[in-house]
Order: sequence, then structure tokens, then C-alpha cells
Amino acid sequence: MTELLIRNADYLLTMDETRRELVSAEVLLRDGVVVAVGQNLTTEGEVIEASGCVVTPGLVNTHHHLYQSLTRAVPGGQDALLFGWLKTLYPIWARFTPDHMYVSAQVGLAELALSGCTLSSDHLYMYPNGSRLEDTIHAAAEIGMRFQPTRGAMSIGESDGGLPPDALVEREAAILEDCIRVIDGFHDPSASSMCRVGIAPCSPFSVSRDLMRDAALLARDKGVMLHTHLAENEEDIAYSLAQFGCRPGQYAEDLGWVGPDVWHAHCVKLDPSEIALFAQTKTGVAHCPCSNCRLGSGIAPLRAMRDAGVPVGLGVDGSASNDAGNLVAEARQAMLLQRVAGGADAMSAREALEIATRGGADILGRPECGRIEVGARADIAIWDVSGIESAGSWDPAALLLAGPTTVRDLLVEGRSVVRDGQVVTIDLPAQIAQQNKLARALRDAI
Repeated sequence: MTELLIRNADYLLTMDETRRELVSAEVLLRDGVVVAVGQNLTTEGEVIEASGCVVTPGLVNTHHHLYQSLTRAVPGGQDALLFGWLKTLYPIWARFTPDHMYVSAQVGLAELALSGCTLSSDHLYMYPNGSRLEDTIHAAAEIGMRFQPTRGAMSIGESDGGLPPDALVEREAAILEDCIRVIDGFHDPSASSMCRVGIAPCSPFSVSRDLMRDAALLARDKGVMLHTHLAENEEDIAYSLAQFGCRPGQYAEDLGWVGPDVWHAHCVKLDPSEIALFAQTKTGVAHCPCSNCRLGSGIAPLRAMRDAGVPVGLGVDGSASNDAGNLVAEARQAMLLQRVAGGADAMSAREALEIATRGGADILGRPECGRIEVGARADIAIWDVSGIESAGSWDPAALLLAGPTTVRDLLVEGRSVVRDGQVVTIDLPAQIAQQNKLARALRDAI
């Protein structure tokens, strides 16, 4: 039995069913599970002193392309809209190898961990030069992050009217076969799971209707979740109308891509009827505000989605369209954009943090994560609010208004991933150096 006590936290934001906030609080963890929350708890195990700290559930990242950590700030894509940005980057990504996938996943996940993230999804939709989904799965296992990789795919290349180059697309039969392989080999549906695999054709403009439909059938047969990009910008809407004769929401519904086992990335351009559809079917949305700003896609109707009952989580998106992977900063950006669109009372700091924790856990099908309550997994972020970022703050729990953007400590399944502001599970400086070396080689080759 392994037991750990987080003691004397100045403030505890539980994100439980009643959103309790406790002062001078303690959390007792045993074998990866929260077993008690309150005051004056005791243990014979390890103690983490949390005086001067705010404790929250670990944050949950619902959309990422970890491989893109190797292509930040590429000059040709810095000022491009979505489709032009993709055209710039596809030839670079086509040079990736399994080593590129592994190193970029470790660096990207470490960046997330330092920002308070304990559970991350990933959308890997191309497999050049022998790359496989398990390149990222092994990286996540070593760093100790809870991981939800999705087996993405592209099947319609330029010669068939698609956007990606032919070299990056796969045969649809081979895609489905590999989905079965990785689900059978790596998917763990248990409550303590550190890896759950999903199926994720890249987007409506890079795969066929048949693959979208077959992917949905396969996912439901295997009991795994579905993910794709949807309604990201005006180009996306125009493509759907021209190619399919309907808006993206209708396209998704027609092919079986709605329901509580589905979550779509972006959804910046959902109209009221599509929002109502997603609310009725409990279809999830991964909101990626920084990427949406960076690519000029617009402000997603997050307030309208939340009010209608659409399940919503946050995603940092890939680091080629965000250039960063800081999830707590993403939550702040989500809050600020809704205030730009709807006024200063459109979204509170606490609501944005809720979306970043239990909101994301719920749309990933992990209700045992994203909250601190008895029976929940021991995924916890400890934020030191004694520093300059919070100096003078009247409300230490309002982290998104005045708080640090790096955790002091991070626990996943009750095990330390970050301690005293440093990742302790891998040699991060060595991986950063390797990533810089790989990025320079890619730049020189291009």
C-alpha cells in the first residue's frame, strides 16, 4: 500500500459535484486514489507540505498534435490561414521518423505537465517513414502522464482532390487494420488506465465519407472514443457546403459522429442548430482558443455551447499553430476571449478552470479524473501562490487572474511527475537538446 498526504494547503478547489472550496485543507491519497478530503488527516506515508499553495485537480488537455512541438514558429506558416499553413508544413512533417515522434511527444508532454496537466489526448494522423502510434505511447509511459492517444489518418491526397500530399495518405483498409492493432495492443478501459486509445480520422477534407462511417462503426464495436476536427474556420464551412452539400454538423450526424463517445476539435463556426444538436446528443467539443487566435479562425461560441449544455473541454492544439503547450495559460485565454465577445461577466476564472479540469475529463470519458473527491484518481496539481504572480491577490483561488503558470508539484496516479517545478521522471534537458538538434536538421533539409 502506498499512501501520501497533501497537507496544509491554503486553498483547495475540488471541482467536485458541488464545487467545494476548502481553506487549510488536506487530501489523502492511497494506491492512486483519493481516499479522504478535509482537515486534520493523518498518514504514516509520505507528506507533501502545501502551505502557501492552491491545490486543484490535474488539468486535462483534450486536443493536441504532439509531433508539432518540432515545428514551432516555422517562417512560412507564421502568418497563414489554416489551409495555407498546412500546405507549408506538410512537406516538413513528411520527413519525420519514429525518433521525431518520440522526442516531440516527450517534450510536448513535459511542457503540459509543467502547466498542471495530468491527462492529455493526442491526435496523430500521419505516419511517415515507419512512424507508429506507439512511438508516442511509449513516450507518455516513460514520463508518467495519463494518455489518450488517437489513431488518426488521412486517406485523400492532392491527386484525389484532398489537401495533404499523396505521400502522407494511407489506404483506408490499412488504416482500419492498424486501428484494430493499436486498440487491441494498448487500450486499457479500466478506471486506473494510463492509456486509452481512440479513433480519429483527421478531418472531413482529408478522408472519405466511407472512412468516417467505418471508423464510427469500428469504434463502437471496440468500445473506444471518436475524435476529429470540425467547423474550424470559414474555409472549413465552405468546403463542407461545396463537397457535401451540408454544414459540418449535419455531415457529422449523417455519418454517426455525434454522441457522448465523440468529441470534435475547434467547432469555432458551429451555428445555433449545430450547437443544439451537440447539446442534445452530448457530443463533446475541444476548445483551442490560442490556436484559433493564431490562425485567425475566430472566437468559438463557448458561452453559447456551455449555456446549451454542450460538453466542453480545453485543448492546446499542436505547437505549430499555438507555439506553446501551456494548458493553464490556455484556460486564461478561453476566459479572456469570451469576455471580449460577451462582456466582462461572460466567463469567470473559476468556470474556465472547471472547463480545464472536470470539463475535459468528462468529454474524454474519464469522470474519475478532473476532480478531487473520494474515489477519484490521484491526479493533482499544487500551485505555489507565494510568488510574484500572486502578490497582492485578494483571491488566491482565482489562479487564472493572478497566479503562476507553472506548477510546483504534479501527481499522476499518486506518483510525482513534477516536483519543485522540475520534471522528475525523464532527463528533460537532454530531450530538449535532442529536439533542438532534430529541428535544426529539418530546417537545414528544407
